[in-house]
Amino acid sequence: MNRPDRTNDAIGSVNRGNPCESGLCTLCRADCAGKCETWLSSTRGRKMLYPRDFGTITAGSANTCHVGVSYNSLRIQGYNYGAHGLPKGISSAADDCIFPNVNIETQFGQTVKTKCRLPIMTGALGSTFIAAKYWESFAIGAALVGFPIVIGENVVGIDKNAVIENGKIKKAPELDRRIDTYLKYYDGYGAIIVQLNVEDTRNGVAEYVIEKYGDKVVIELKWGQGAKDIGGEIQVNDLDYAIFLKKRGYVVDPDPTVPEVQAAFRAGAIKTIARHSRLGYTNLKSSNEVEKNFMGAVKHLRKIGYKRISLKTGSYGMEALAMSIKYASEAKLDLLTIDGSGGGTGMSPWNMMEAWGVPSILLHSKAHEYATILSRKKGVKGVDMAFAGGLAREDHMFKALALGAPFTKMICMGRSVMIPGFLGSNVEGVLNPNRKAAVCGQWDKLPNSITETGAGKAEEIFAGYYDVEKKVGKAEMKNIPYGAIAVWTLADKLAAGLQQFMAGARKFSLPAITRDDIYAGNRETEAETGIPFITDVADKTAKKILAS
Repeated sequence: MNRPDRTNDAIGSVNRGNPCESGLCTLCRADCAGKCETWLSSTRGRKMLYPRDFGTITAGSANTCHVGVSYNSLRIQGYNYGAHGLPKGISSAADDCIFPNVNIETQFGQTVKTKCRLPIMTGALGSTFIAAKYWESFAIGAALVGFPIVIGENVVGIDKNAVIENGKIKKAPELDRRIDTYLKYYDGYGAIIVQLNVEDTRNGVAEYVIEKYGDKVVIELKWGQGAKDIGGEIQVNDLDYAIFLKKRGYVVDPDPTVPEVQAAFRAGAIKTIARHSRLGYTNLKSSNEVEKNFMGAVKHLRKIGYKRISLKTGSYGMEALAMSIKYASEAKLDLLTIDGSGGGTGMSPWNMMEAWGVPSILLHSKAHEYATILSRKKGVKGVDMAFAGGLAREDHMFKALALGAPFTKMICMGRSVMIPGFLGSNVEGVLNPNRKAAVCGQWDKLPNSITETGAGKAEEIFAGYYDVEKKVGKAEMKNIPYGAIAVWTLADKLAAGLQQFMAGARKFSLPAITRDDIYAGNRETEAETGIPFITDVADKTAKKILAS
């Protein structure tokens, strides 16, 4: 697999740890002081699209070879004439066909369309404590920009203050906090999505949410994710809390009620205990049984009032992929998120992440193939899709949208859209010490990677500060966490970068992107994805020009 270098001198980025395919470090820390590309983009925004130190440098590409099959082995087409998918009011004149005029808004759904200002959404931010600690930054940032955020599994189940009686939720303060935080700044673009797993279904999360929030929320059924092929996990370092979670019905390992485990914990030999979720569909023996169960679950959700329903599936094999596409399409779901191996996690067994499942580019290529086959059936409309799994930059966005076109409407990003939340919170904790604990700031002082562009005020540090102020007003800025401003700033860089790639491909709106807009960097990638090799694309047309 073609992996990025640890240091990119052209844009001045450095990975603290080992970089993975996405360009993020394999281990992304909330207290990181910099400075990978995503981290720097969270303060500097679209400036990170260009080489540093303009006026004293020239720069050349380091990406000269493509090894193995990955998103980095796809390249983006450019054309020297034409303009396609021009937005309303934009002509084909050169003064109109500029990259800032590229329309990157998208929408997904069946009868109810969910509009988004740019085609990204978060991964599921569930019961991991890091999601809870930085939720205001993540949720407010997503709402202000106008893209969906997903509340992941088990949020109610691990909440000590939640009250569940006879399978019915009476109180769910943490879930309420997360939904309310997003909805406060929601302006019609984006969505709040609540995910269900086995325990959430048992606890009545869907019923609680629809009763309290109605159609403001999208409900998501979960089959799995790309980081693991077992249920979700967290670690706790409190023995009493571990016992509480076991009583709540979770799988807790090692068992905190066993005297030997308790003794080892008190002695310090065991410092953390893991809580696990259950596998779904363990009592089913065939795809027909899965289909019947799945359709029954969708029917129930519609009966209790849900107008928008989505499905999240992981990097299982081809049978499960085909099932997810077929069943989601026939059930008229609003979105199917397909998460390949190679992405990230809040907590998954490390070697499981490294060794299980189908890599993203392979899974996404087959998803397009299967959706195409299904769409040829009379009366079947293929479900709108989101691709996930190690996608972090604007080039990844374009490539994934093209690879899955016309079915792919969204790119699901996990760790990359969490990084600005961490960074902004750390800055806020230094500049406003009285807020440090509230925002979970990790720094005692600003690092050089921040002070070289601005040190004293948020206005000097975040390129997107005044854009956020324009949206919410000066008076409201005191309520906007710096992490949300950083989310806005990163999103602005991703948006501008995507617009530039699209303009170069002469595609001025997202529906105009096709698989013809990318080509394979090596023959192996061509064979696995169905995307033609670089020099084969338009070769016949080129030879006709020469022969004419």
